[in-house]
Amino acid sequence: MSTGSLRPGARLGVDVGSVRVGVARTDPEAILTIPVETIHRSDDGSDLRRLAEIARQFDVVEVVVGLPRHLGGGEGVSAGAARRFARRIARALPDVRVCLVDERLSSNQAHRRLRESGVPEREHRAMVDQVAAQIILEQALDDERMGTGIPGQTVEPRDRKGT
Repeated sequence: MSTGSLRPGARLGVDVGSVRVGVARTDPEAILTIPVETIHRSDDGSDLRRLAEIARQFDVVEVVVGLPRHLGGGEGVSAGAARRFARRIARALPDVRVCLVDERLSSNQAHRRLRESGVPEREHRAMVDQVAAQIILEQALDDERMGTGIPGQTVEPRDRKGT
C-alpha cells in the first residue's frame, strides 16, 4: 500500500470512448473511488455539458482523463480523440485541473473486476466504462500517494496550434 499523502479535493476519472464516456469520482478526501455514470457521446455537446454538471455537482478540483496508449507506448486514433475531449473539458472547466494519464488495459481490468464481482457478462456494457474510469482514477491517486508528484500531463485548453 502507498504511504504518501494526497492533495485535498474531489476528482473525476474519465474513460473516453467513441460511443460512451465512463465517469467515476472520489470523495472530497480523495480516499474512495465511486463509479458515477456512463454518458453517451453526442455531436451536440450534451456529453460535455453533462460531464461539466457532474464536475460542478461534486466540486471537483481535478479531472483525470485516460489516455489510451498502445502496449508499446505509442498513440493511435483513440489517444487523439481522448486528447481532444480533454481539451474540451479544460475549456468547459477553466478553474479545474485536467490531466491525461496512461490507461493501457483499463478496459480489460474493468471487465475482470466485474467478472470477479459476479456481474454477468451481458450486464458489463452498462458498467464497464464507469469501472474503467474508476481504475484510471485509482491509478492516478496511487501515483500521487507513491510520491511521484501530481499525476498525469496537464491539459491546456488550447494546443500549440490554437485549436
